[in-house]
Parts: sequence; structure tokens; C-alpha cells
Amino acid sequence: MTDADARTRDSDSTSASVRALVADLAPTGTLRASINLGNPVLAQGTPEAPGGITVDLAREIGARLGVPVELLCFDAARKSYEAMATGRADLCFLAVDPAREAEVAFTAPYVVIEGVYAVPRDSELKSPADVDAPGVRIGVKAGSAYDLHLTRTLRHATVVRGAEGVDTFAEQGLEAGAGIRQPMTAYAASHPEVRLLDERFMEIRQAVGTTSSRSPETVAFLRATVEELKANGFVEDALRRADQDPALLAPPAQGVSGK
Repeated sequence: MTDADARTRDSDSTSASVRALVADLAPTGTLRASINLGNPVLAQGTPEAPGGITVDLAREIGARLGVPVELLCFDAARKSYEAMATGRADLCFLAVDPAREAEVAFTAPYVVIEGVYAVPRDSELKSPADVDAPGVRIGVKAGSAYDLHLTRTLRHATVVRGAEGVDTFAEQGLEAGAGIRQPMTAYAASHPEVRLLDERFMEIRQAVGTTSSRSPETVAFLRATVEELKANGFVEDALRRADQDPALLAPPAQGVSGK
């Protein structure tokens, strides 16, 4: 076999592999990605003109498959999840959580963010451990990663769900509000009657996900792509372009390598 023949064979094999990925992950011929505009670290802008790390990731994955990308935008993680679970989307960008893993095949995280509490400035609560106490009510965004986490892990405090955790906290006069550090920090800066507890109550591992019914090859492709994009600077550059801290980049996954 000549070198030209070998190159042709390898090219044909690669094309067949990509066609198989497209048929499995984007069966309509368009990669439909659900985008959560309710998390400002991951996505910004409007449904008509979204931007941010998740938008960049969706478009890069689509480019590698050679298919157009449709961005389906929502204002909450639970809505983004539901779009994929019901077949309206092929790809999602969600926090890894046991409550989702039965339905979602996740990559390793591409960024890691933190969940923190806001409390009244004169509150006696000093740490996340203090918050988990009888009589403490915590405002959370319904269906968020921290709602799922706190519902599963709290022993004494009560979760109060609403459209936004910090708004529910303020409107109902609760003892604490839960949220993502970056927007919670901005909220506290503009509300002097509120302070944040510095210590996080959880790490939120944001990953790319697809339905667990996808082929092992499709899941392996997504996992390897995410690792490559973490390693080659793509994720950090996307965070910078969105005015987010590039230090949010997740560490390399064990046992997963880029292509």
C-alpha cells in the first residue's frame, strides 16, 4: 500500500467516524444546544444574541462535527435540563449532580465555580455549618445545582425555592440565600444590609452533557474534546472574552485525554 493509499484509507475512516457521531449526537443534522442564561458565569446576553463559554463550546463542538448549531436559551438550569431530557436539545451545559446522572452522560468539568451563602449583615451565622441549623430558611433557585445539593445534604435547615435564591431570601426575610459566588458578590456589593459567608458550601462542577442513551463513542468524543479544549487554552480564552475569571478552569480529568 502506498502512502497515498494509506492517507485515503485513514481519511475515509475518519469521515465514517464523524458521520456516525453526527447521526448519534445531532440526528436532525443540527446540533441543538441548551444554554442556561440564568448562570452569568456560563452564558450572557439575550436569547437572540447569547455569548459566553457555553456558547463557544457548543459552536466548537458543532464545528468539529461539521454541522450547524442551534442555541436554545433558558433562564434556569432545570429548564435547560428538561429541554434535553425531552428530546428538544442534543447537548446541555449543567453542573454534575447525582440527581441528573441517571439521565445525563457528563464529561469531566470544564469550569468549577462555588456556591456561597448571603446572610443579613447582623446575622450570627458565620459559616456554612452554622447555616444548617433548625429554624434557618435558605432561599434557592428552584432546580439549580445548589438546590439539588442542599436538598440532599442539609440535615436541619429548610430550603425555600423561588425564581432566584437571593431574591427569595430578600423578599421573604429568610435567614440565608444561596447562589453562585460571582453574582452573589455583586449582589452583596450593592446591598449593604447583606454580607456573604466567605467559605463556600459546595463546589459546582460545570460539565458538558448529553443523554445517557448516546453511544459510548459519542460520549468519549465529548469527553476527549472537553479535555483538549481545557488543555489548549480554549476554555481560558473563552472565559476571558466573557469577562470571567480564567482561574475557574477545571483541572485535567484523570484517565481522559484530548485528541
